[in-house]
Amino acid sequence: MLMHNDALVIENVCKHFNGIRAVNNLSARLPSGCIYGFLGPNGAGKTTTIRMIMNIIQPDSGSITIFGNSSIEKAKNNIGYMPEERGLYRKMTVRSIISYIGAIKNMKRTELSQAVPHWLGELGLQDWADKKVEDLSRGMQQKLQFVATVINDPTLLILDEPFSGLDPINLDLLKGIMLKMRENGKTVVFSTHMMEHAEKLCDFILLINKGEKVIDGPLDQIRANFTSNVVSIELEGDTGFIGKLPIVKDTKKVGKRLEITLDEKTDHQELLHNLIGKSRIRAFEVKSPSLHEIFIQMVGEKK
Repeated sequence: MLMHNDALVIENVCKHFNGIRAVNNLSARLPSGCIYGFLGPNGAGKTTTIRMIMNIIQPDSGSITIFGNSSIEKAKNNIGYMPEERGLYRKMTVRSIISYIGAIKNMKRTELSQAVPHWLGELGLQDWADKKVEDLSRGMQQKLQFVATVINDPTLLILDEPFSGLDPINLDLLKGIMLKMRENGKTVVFSTHMMEHAEKLCDFILLINKGEKVIDGPLDQIRANFTSNVVSIELEGDTGFIGKLPIVKDTKKVGKRLEITLDEKTDHQELLHNLIGKSRIRAFEVKSPSLHEIFIQMVGEKK
């Protein structure tokens, strides 16, 4: 398929349900070959937006294009979609359900004979290949749902809350696969209300609150635009004097380090000046604001 600079373009999209605004004038451009996060609290409009992308529901106004196509029908064979509501045939075996879904997606038998064992191995499901879906744990069913989503090697992957129900080991496994897919030129879009997942994965993010865009763009650029008044330091000797400095609002011990929250008007260099000569400095790091902190700050400004 011919690749476009933008895998997905959302322009001025609105959606209401029974007079209640779910999505309001939402716009975003999602570049090809990246991991893009739809972030926000539960009820922010993330799932509604994804369902409009997938043409499950229609927007009241605005437009959505996928790889330059305004109709998802022309692009659907290149899209892998994992909905928030998981759905698998419980009486079928793991191997048979993957093969069945692959056949629906127009895969040939020769393709399936290679893809099925490959993905079973990638997700650690090979020992369960001949077990029924109903015999799997929730986490295993989640991994199986992911296999069914990617079995036909889609160019664009859209995952709605993909990490729910996964333990830390399988969470890291899925994240690693998503990163590998990005390295292979795929575009991965996922929604989550857990900001820490996005911080470790995303190249671009879209923060949504109450159906409206709070901020979007490259993650590194967004974080660079927000300053932090928290400094992490490690000193040799007594640190008790730090909390008494007038420029310091709060201190918190984190392992061997001390996290210092400065007055908003204080430059970090002023703290460094106060430390020099009083203690040996082993580490001095201005902490980047977390996505959670950025979100709270942006939402607070909009109130």
